[in-house]
Amino acid sequence: MTLEHTVRLRFGDTSRSAATHTNLSAVRLDGSVLWIAGDETATLERLVADDPSQPTEFGDERSFRLADFVGLPGVDADEEADVEGLARTGQFLWAVGSHSLRRKQIKERHEGSRALRRLSRVEGQDNRQILVRLPVVDVDGLPTPVREVTVDGVRHRAAALGKRDALRTLLRRDEHLAPFLDIPGKDNGLDIEGIAVRGDRVYLGLRGPVLRGWAFVLELRPYVDPDEPDRLRLTPFEDGRLYRKHVLDLDGLGVRDMCPHGDDLLILAGPTMDLDGPVRVYRWHGAAVAEEPIIVRAGLISRVLELTYGEGDDHAEGLTLVGDDRVLVVYDSPAPVRLTTDGAVIADVLKLP
Repeated sequence: MTLEHTVRLRFGDTSRSAATHTNLSAVRLDGSVLWIAGDETATLERLVADDPSQPTEFGDERSFRLADFVGLPGVDADEEADVEGLARTGQFLWAVGSHSLRRKQIKERHEGSRALRRLSRVEGQDNRQILVRLPVVDVDGLPTPVREVTVDGVRHRAAALGKRDALRTLLRRDEHLAPFLDIPGKDNGLDIEGIAVRGDRVYLGLRGPVLRGWAFVLELRPYVDPDEPDRLRLTPFEDGRLYRKHVLDLDGLGVRDMCPHGDDLLILAGPTMDLDGPVRVYRWHGAAVAEEPIIVRAGLISRVLELTYGEGDDHAEGLTLVGDDRVLVVYDSPAPVRLTTDGAVIADVLKLP
């Protein structure tokens, strides 16, 4: 790992009370601001750079409730959406939930049959099953999501993937992924943890399942339903499916995040199961110009960075490009050394080889 420098991320009292700053799951740099998501809320956070040309800190946080822009599938609009990926392209900010199930954890106070009963409980949350696209406009010099905007005479509304094209429903007949839909994400079940957008292509990276060492990336072609402008639909591919599968040789790891770099995709990879490491950054060469399902092996993919990780902490979860030759990485369960006495959390900026 080539650590160039660190930056401080300063969150407000509400986010610190919700532990968002210690549950970071997605990040995207957007000019002078940093979009951030934690995996235990249904909000997106915007942090502003202290010096846009060479920031040492992002702060002045503003929080945006997803339910203020789109209808969420959960009964409780503030139930966690487990946002695991963010993308910013053109006029829009994209966010994707994990779509995963979760298994209850055994905690220190649980013993015997009570602990075993808890470990047998698997549950889902409707708000996790989201793919949303929010229009972004400039407000007081800062990119800001809005419910709708008109550009060149065309009205764009905040939109979410509709039930007819819901990903878990589509995957029920998938020959590779269907058997893993009812398995919790941390048990190698379905778990979306990255999104990248290039033109009309949306790539979703799966932390799990990983099959015989192969990780999956789904490619979608969303469009706005003309009859329901707040709904996204999916354009069929040549085989009639509404998604395309790519499989990647990530040395047995799953996708933790992705971001475009020219025609390539940078992929943050880590263990599918509840393990600390290894954690690496790979480059999928020519991802954005692939015209058919790809088996991404040696020659198409290369390992570019080896990241450090802790024991029970410091799990790299978010990756975003800084300039043309650096990446910023944020961490879930940050090590104590990343938490400053004045309430900030430390992220890393790494030099790409």
